[in-house]
Amino acid sequence: MPIHDSNTPTMRAAVYRGRNTVQVEEVPVPAIGPGELLVRVESCGICHTDLKKVEYDLLPPPRIYGHETAGVVAAVGEGVTKFKPGDRVVAFHHIPCGNCFYCERKLYAQCAVYKKVGITAGFEPAGGGFAQYIRIMNWITERGVEIIPEGVPSDTACFVEPVNTCVKAVWMADPKPGDLAVVMGQGPIGLIFTMLLKHKGIRTLGTDTMAERRAMSVRFGAEQCLDPRTADIKAACAVLTEGRGADIVFIAASAPGIVEQAIRATRPGAKILLFAQTSDKERIELSGKDICMGERIIFGSYSADVDLQRVSADLVFSGAIPVGELVSHRVNLEEIALGFDMALHPTTESLKIVVRPQGHHQ
Repeated sequence: MPIHDSNTPTMRAAVYRGRNTVQVEEVPVPAIGPGELLVRVESCGICHTDLKKVEYDLLPPPRIYGHETAGVVAAVGEGVTKFKPGDRVVAFHHIPCGNCFYCERKLYAQCAVYKKVGITAGFEPAGGGFAQYIRIMNWITERGVEIIPEGVPSDTACFVEPVNTCVKAVWMADPKPGDLAVVMGQGPIGLIFTMLLKHKGIRTLGTDTMAERRAMSVRFGAEQCLDPRTADIKAACAVLTEGRGADIVFIAASAPGIVEQAIRATRPGAKILLFAQTSDKERIELSGKDICMGERIIFGSYSADVDLQRVSADLVFSGAIPVGELVSHRVNLEEIALGFDMALHPTTESLKIVVRPQGHHQ
């Protein structure tokens, strides 16, 4: 840990400074209080929600982003008994209060406490995983930290949070044996959906514009994966369902016309889950008849579910879903701009990008 002066330890961090700018700087290592943890960050996945915040200047600077975080406990605050220095952990940056109107209805992502970020590397709390150390606040320490078992690499463990968001969406969609699910988009999130559906024994058809991702989709469990620009998705779903159409669609990409395409691919009474439609700029125009007379259900799922935290961790740690195979690139903090660029402009070679704040060889 570098020393800035005789009293203040410092660390390297990628600091968002506004105007689509992230700079690697020397900042103080966060001080922890009672009930808190200091964690040395080993791996942090780059997530599109953080990229959007940087690209569109959605929140005022300065902030240190990064929330798909795995690391090692460096210090524990007064009163902490569940964890000790040396424990390898993953941490969720949002945990709900558990007793408000929304929590009683299990709509945790709408809880006011859930919306408060409980992990920081300094400045306004924003996740902090793009730094060498993070401070985990007391309510997160209590309910939002999971121990990583021996033998599970940090690059794999950091998938626990994104896997949770996908497990929540699958749980909400509630696919039944014999259903045909369509996963639109086979980036890291779409491929996690494909893996989860395969794990549940649900027949799946994928769509993606990139041939390499289509091949991965089939490798991870899709019966077939088609190019939505050229293939007749509706006809393909009909062939697999005796003419009916898909039972469930997970929309894991954001593109003009994608929801309309999902409607066309489905049977009456089907469910269409919006997962990637997080911008208030997105507009969707649908036929009222397709929803009303077709008795289709369109709904959204956003963020993680504390009730599924252990389930998600077990899926990742056990290897039941091989998420570690999604990592295509590892970058250190000095290369984070390259990592962001690869995540924003995917190529045939890039998939999931992981930041290693301690350097490539930890």
